[in-house]
Amino acid sequence: MGVEICVEGLTKSFGHQVIWQDVSLTLPAGEVSVMLGPSGTGKSVFLKTLVGLLKPERGSVKIAGRDITRLREHDLHEVRKLFGVLFQDGALFGSMNLYDNIAFPLREHTRKSESEIRRIVLEKMDMVGLIGAEEKLPGEISGGMRKRAGLARALVLDPEIILFDEPDSGLDPVRVAYLNQLIVDLNAQIDATFLIVTHDIASARQVPDNIGLLFRRELVMFGPREELLTSEEPVVRQFLNGRMQGPIGMAEEKDAAQVEQELAALGDGGGKGTRSPGSQTLTPRLLPGPGIHRPPRWEAIARREAALHQETVVDA
Repeated sequence: MGVEICVEGLTKSFGHQVIWQDVSLTLPAGEVSVMLGPSGTGKSVFLKTLVGLLKPERGSVKIAGRDITRLREHDLHEVRKLFGVLFQDGALFGSMNLYDNIAFPLREHTRKSESEIRRIVLEKMDMVGLIGAEEKLPGEISGGMRKRAGLARALVLDPEIILFDEPDSGLDPVRVAYLNQLIVDLNAQIDATFLIVTHDIASARQVPDNIGLLFRRELVMFGPREELLTSEEPVVRQFLNGRMQGPIGMAEEKDAAQVEQELAALGDGGGKGTRSPGSQTLTPRLLPGPGIHRPPRWEAIARREAALHQETVVDA
């Protein structure tokens, strides 16, 4: 079972440059959450802060009741055992075959026998569809297979939290679709808490239980996917529709008058309670594949129903 991550008032800077400030959110245990945002908004920095690789200037990150921002290195090392991380490129060792890459954390951090390691590695390779590729080197396989190998390696220590740093980068749309289904299936099977940083809007619409958006050094919104996908917030609508009109510019800053003019031209300037032709549509969430059962998560269902009820009230 995954664990809840509670972030309160988190602020991170590099020198005089504020990356984001006063970020507060709760990643619900066992659910899939996605963090969106334009390039350069510090999404990967946020992941590194959650796992304790970067220290924030202010705020707290509570995992299993412990604030990792205040832990000593030894205690932080223990908390990090809860995490599995899938990096953008899979971060595989080029000189090792896939089997040895995936076995590496077990050999490094446990005292398990080679027979036990083999059982675990083959189990995880089977989960991500890599059985038969044990002897292949990372340079001999496709980008999609490298991602799956990196995911298998992230799974071998049975983490309760898995962080995905742009898992879809460098993949074609078909491989992204397969990866999305794999993520949904894995979450149903292992019930860990997932946080995915991505730019892929189709993935953000289909995969998560919850969505957040970072923009202009702050967390604009975080909540059930239904709330974000039907939001009237201009920056949320612009990003999810992938259009130029709105607060996000090439350099991330736009003049307020220009934004207002662009939104008015689109019919998005009508204010709260106004539903325009450009309103967000609610994409169905991906379901686990055949034979994979995901037990009902009543807290998530209650949050979704509350978000949809609130949207119905606004429409009325």
